[in-house]
Amino acid sequence: MFVQVIQGQVTDAEQAHAALDRWMEELAPDATGWLGTTAGVTEDGRFVALARFESADAARRNSESPAQDKWWHEFTSVLTGDATFHDSEDVVLDVQGEPDSAGFVQVMQGQGSNPERARELMQRDSDKWAEFRPDVIGSVTALHDDGDYTMAIYFTSEAQAREGEKKEPPPELQAQMEELNSLASGEPTYFDLKQPWLYSPR
Repeated sequence: MFVQVIQGQVTDAEQAHAALDRWMEELAPDATGWLGTTAGVTEDGRFVALARFESADAARRNSESPAQDKWWHEFTSVLTGDATFHDSEDVVLDVQGEPDSAGFVQVMQGQGSNPERARELMQRDSDKWAEFRPDVIGSVTALHDDGDYTMAIYFTSEAQAREGEKKEPPPELQAQMEELNSLASGEPTYFDLKQPWLYSPR
């Protein structure tokens, strides 16, 4: 899988949402290899999107189409500055339910000191984590160069996510969480998408 993370500051969240809806209607049918997009705008106007493709080649072919170029040019009119892009073919998926049904998505970005160990920990005991946190219905983690990462976590709702955060994990899961935290370099940046825009091929 290939993930492209797109970020920027928007002037109008509704205009950005309408533009992605238009992409879904007009361009998605011809976007070969596109697997889905998670996007949204935070309360302070930060836009973030994770577009998933079967491969980097599929994403490149999509970006080179004249229709995509025209759509992107129109979309940039809602940005207050330049967009930034982070690409990754090193993707970790953990799906326990139907992410497209999520009522709340939290995107985290940060840097880790040992990506290989972090990947190993993230893939361990997924059934136990699902039992402990039934409010989490999936996650997508894109690992970038130099230990940077972008992780989208899909929750049933924000209220249930906040309740889940307060729960004390069992010792085995607590140890995993502490080791993962120990691999982090500095504090992560959070994007709370209270009204996530979730798209997938029809």
